[in-house]
Order: sequence, then C-alpha cells, then structure tokens
Amino acid sequence: MDPRSAYVHIPFCHRRCFYCDFPVVPLGDKADGASSGSVAAYLELLHRDIAASPGGPPLATVYLGGGTPSMLSSAQVAAILEALERRFGLAPGAELSLELDPASFDQARLAGYLAAGINRVSLGGQSFDDGVLADLGRRHRGADLREAAGWLGLAQRRGDLASWSLDLIQGLPSQNVAHWDDQLSAALALEPPHLSVYDLSIEPGTVFERRLALGELALPPEDLAADLMDLTWSRLTAAGYGHYEVSNYALPGHASRHNRVYWSGAGWWGFGMGATGAPRGRRRAHPRTRAGYAEALAARAEEPADAEGMPFDERLMVGLRCREGVNLERLARQENLKASQLEGLRQRLATYEQRGLLRIEGPRWRLADPEGLALSNGVLRELLAWWQEQEPLPAPAP
Repeated sequence: MDPRSAYVHIPFCHRRCFYCDFPVVPLGDKADGASSGSVAAYLELLHRDIAASPGGPPLATVYLGGGTPSMLSSAQVAAILEALERRFGLAPGAELSLELDPASFDQARLAGYLAAGINRVSLGGQSFDDGVLADLGRRHRGADLREAAGWLGLAQRRGDLASWSLDLIQGLPSQNVAHWDDQLSAALALEPPHLSVYDLSIEPGTVFERRLALGELALPPEDLAADLMDLTWSRLTAAGYGHYEVSNYALPGHASRHNRVYWSGAGWWGFGMGATGAPRGRRRAHPRTRAGYAEALAARAEEPADAEGMPFDERLMVGLRCREGVNLERLARQENLKASQLEGLRQRLATYEQRGLLRIEGPRWRLADPEGLALSNGVLRELLAWWQEQEPLPAPAP
C-alpha cells in the first residue's frame, strides 16, 4: 500500500544541543534561515527530492522536523507544503505538523506558519529550569518557553491551531524527584493538549557522551529513573492525559496521528538529508550529510526516465551503475522470472557479495561505493553472461 504520510527533515539549527545526534547543520546563534544561502541551496535539493518521488495517494499527515524547522520563513514552509500537495495532494483535514524552538519564533512568525497551513505544533521545551537548559546547550530559557507556549495556547483557543505538543526530557543529570515534580507542575500549568516526555539517552559522538566518559555527567541511578517515570505517569494521567505510547500523553482527541503511523508499522515517505522513510514497508534512509544527500539525488536523476521500457539486462546494468542500485525483485516480476533464476544469479555473483562489493538489501541490489562501483565492469560482464543463458539468442534473420 502506498504511504499516506510524509516526514520532511529540516537540518538547520542555531547550535547543536549537547545530547543531540540528529543530522543537523549548525549555522550560529544569529543566523536567519530565510536569508541564508546554505538554507536556500538545501531547499532546492529538498524540492527536487519531493518532485522526483513516485507519488501516491493524498497525504493524511505531514511532519516537518529537524533540526529547527522554525528557522525557515513562513513562505519557505508554505512552499514545502505546496510541493507536497502538487506531488501527492493533501487529504481533507490532513494533520500538518511543525517543530518549533522557543527561541526561534514570535507571534508574527507563528501566524505566518498557521496561514501557510500548519495546524499542529511540537514545541521543543525540554525544561523550564534555566540552569538545566544551559547544561543541555539550549538557546532558550524558561521565560521563553512559557511565552511561546502561551502563544500556542492562545492560537488554539482562537481556533487557529488544532493542537500542540510540549516536549520535556526526564532523567537529566543531577535530577531528583522534587525537581521533576516542579517541572511537571510548570508544564501542566500551560495546559498543553499533548505532552511528549523522553528519557535522556546518551548517544555516540555527542558532547554528553564525552562528558560521561570523563566522569563529568552524574546520571540518575536506575531506581531513581524508575521513580521519575512513575511520577510522570501519575501526574499526567491524574490530569486527564491518556498514555497512548511510551513517551507520549494526550488529552482526548489530541494524540499525534503522524506518530501513530510510525508505531503502527504503516509506511511513510521520508524527504531530506538524513530522513528515514518506509514506503511500501521498506525502510530507507537518506545520507546524513548535505554532500551525500546531493550525490544520492544526482544518482537517482542519472537513471533514464524511460528505463522501464528497456530490456531486462539493460535496466539491470543501468541500475547497478547508479549508487542507489536497482530493485531487482520489481524487475524480475516485470520479466516473469522465477525465484530459482534469481538465486542462480546471486550464486554467480557470490564472490562479489562475500567481498562486500555487491550489497543485497531486501529487494535492492547495489554496488558498494566506491569499491564495488570501481569494479562494476566485472559484475556487469557476469550479469550479461547470466542473462544470455536465461533466454536463447534470437534466430538470425533469413
């Protein structure tokens, strides 16, 4: 079944938070995404990515995450939504979500996002404690978070915003039960219709990982971490929030439809640097760097548009010349090949696969970059010889 959801990655941030391992591009505290040449160049790639997708039914959910999507102007956000609508269409009542950072927008900017079509917001608060926010590497402070949440609450009461979520992190260094209880009280006072409460995770390559290795990070012991989780559940369920996923709580009617797509196992499109998608049940991730993302899009564009009309062996060889490779199962179905024939091909190329030069990832076969591509001629010769064995050569003309 074709996906009805799309995730769009906006990698730009003012700075990288100390716990973050997402594919992001820090631009500096004073950067303005609306006028940045780096942002404009990335958005050109993103629009190319969307336009080159195979398309499908109208999207029921769209999620613009990051990074800090609120570094974009409302016009840039509107252009992304318009590109998705041109390629897929947007279903009536579609949930269109945008992640906002409290230090990167004001009421006027929020109004522009809502006018562009955004109807759900995820506010990355993490904490109300100024000291904790500084230790996390965040730009905003507690006052900024309260002010931003107030704007969202007002927009919702006016009917301009369907729903919004507040993100918090529990299990932070030196956190205790009393401190976390105060954080939950501050959150509940803002009356967010949805709360996402994440456990701190120490990821490889982050500032927090280095600090932990140096003994500079005092994480809560396991029994305290369990107490914090119990307190979260008790406070939020008592306030009327349903605990509909490990880290997510929502008032009735405010669960994230887009997040449910991930957890249900349904497919979704992924657009942008580092974005992961699972169209038709096959998980696939874009490269995590801008250069890698650009190369992947260029490789996709190199495949001739009329490749479907080529003979099987030509389509196979053309596909394997690209870094992205070829969906061999799809080609085999079109040619009515048997599974035993494909297995014979795999055995013939076993040496290349064992050496790591040929990668077989589900239905997709590709040559490893760069070693496999450098030896592609040998692989292609084997493919041609195999194909000639499958089908007799045509009789010579009289």
